[in-house]
Amino acid sequence: MSEITRIVLADDHALVRDGIRSLLESESDLEVIGEASNGKEAIELVGKVNPDLLIIDIRMPVMNGIDAVAELTKSNSEVKTIILSMHDSEEYILKSISSGANGYLLKDTDKSEFIKAIHTVREGGKYFSGDISNVLVNNLLGAKKEVVIEESPRKSADNVFDLTNKELKVLELVLSGLTNQQISEKLQNSKRTIETHRFNLMRKMDVKNLIDLSKKAQKHNLI
Repeated sequence: MSEITRIVLADDHALVRDGIRSLLESESDLEVIGEASNGKEAIELVGKVNPDLLIIDIRMPVMNGIDAVAELTKSNSEVKTIILSMHDSEEYILKSISSGANGYLLKDTDKSEFIKAIHTVREGGKYFSGDISNVLVNNLLGAKKEVVIEESPRKSADNVFDLTNKELKVLELVLSGLTNQQISEKLQNSKRTIETHRFNLMRKMDVKNLIDLSKKAQKHNLI
């Protein structure tokens, strides 16, 4: 890209910010124009300097990165946002997507992927790395639906969530304590497909964890 991308960094560790700044400014089309040590400072700084991109850590004092991104999204800020974290948990990734983040990168990401993510987001795309498949990300972002072929929902008076037969089977196996890998082997599907079915059923049932999933499944006689 020939256009300069103006960036604000937000991380509560100065050494981390220094390292990221050094990495980014080795590229001729990237410029770090401000730094913040927490989410609140990041929001204020974005309002003052109007950057193209905010790269922000999740776990910080005063206000975490996900909440800061959510506030910027709510305020209709035009800044693009990439969350940078050492955590690759499903919860953090889903919350980041929900907050409106344009990207999610792990702190052990190499330079080439980091730069690729920045360019992708700057050009209007989304970029997520970590232990989550592109298939799942695309599905969660409402992208192409052909990734997983849905079966017709099983007709049942209690199936108020319109779960497919496969999702109901995955639900049963998840609540029996099997991992995604074990379920994929049992159903002879790829792990990515099982991940997608699992997240679909949790999204449809509006739950965030296995405890709530189990309670709601029992309440509606799904198991």
